[in-house]
Amino acid sequence: MVVSVVGAGLAGIACAVELAGVGVSVRVLERARAVGGRMASRCVEGRPVDIGAAYFTVRDPEFAEVVAGWRTAALARPWTSELAVLAGGCRGRAPGPVRWVAPCGLASLVADLATGLTVQLEHEVRAVEPGPVVDGEPVDVAVLAMPDPQALRLLDPSSPAAAELSGREWRPVIAVAAGWPSRQWPALPAAFVNDHPVLSLIADDGDRRGDGAPVLVAHTTAALARAHDAEPAGAVEPVLDAIRTLLGVCAPPVWTHAHRWRYAAPVADRDRPYHLGDDGIALAGDGWGRSRVETAWRSGTLLARAIVGQLG
Repeated sequence: MVVSVVGAGLAGIACAVELAGVGVSVRVLERARAVGGRMASRCVEGRPVDIGAAYFTVRDPEFAEVVAGWRTAALARPWTSELAVLAGGCRGRAPGPVRWVAPCGLASLVADLATGLTVQLEHEVRAVEPGPVVDGEPVDVAVLAMPDPQALRLLDPSSPAAAELSGREWRPVIAVAAGWPSRQWPALPAAFVNDHPVLSLIADDGDRRGDGAPVLVAHTTAALARAHDAEPAGAVEPVLDAIRTLLGVCAPPVWTHAHRWRYAAPVADRDRPYHLGDDGIALAGDGWGRSRVETAWRSGTLLARAIVGQLG
């Protein structure tokens, strides 16, 4: 059995790990220069900054075992069970489950899982056709582990997999990271920003990384991301203005970085963890269920088990 997994985010890597663990020949194809997908980290001023997912939670018992391994290896740590809420000029609290983070960036967790796998980076797949065939090469199963709109670009529009993906809306986000000479904001691990025209979340990257660096990462609203889709750097000034108002940070940052996530999260949840068609084309990712980091892991893992069960 030969399986090609297109996409080296957490779902794709988790799927490949499960398949390789039972002896399936699997390769992962990723167009980016590193694994991680939307758990991306970027090295800025000599330290990693999470510019994708802000944190992750642990509810699934099997995922908890994976996280326990990361914790033992000092790759992940519990961060906070309470985030602030900024709304209407007031500051509230949002208690909830423990949020977990990674001292070396969330992408380091995906890289750890990928150890020993065959991963081809900077390999852009052009088409996944009936057969299934990935860029002209026949395989037993082709797994597309990515947001729906990206998967649709690779599929035949008449395929069953394409029918599963059509007509589903995804929200964009621009993540703006900024560093200051010193910390100039009130203590907070992170804050949800409600009913704001510019921001949806602010995270203290020094707090979640554990090194105290004076770095904030802000996620924009979908409306602002759409307005600056062609030039994400244009979102920097509106974001900094919002941070000044919300946190009282008046001094300008010494550096900024903007990253556009055109398909950050689906607008609506799904009630299934993956799609596996009779044609050998499969779909997985955090868009299959409620959009969370652990949803991506669970989607890829359960899909792999279904592939083994289907093909023996």
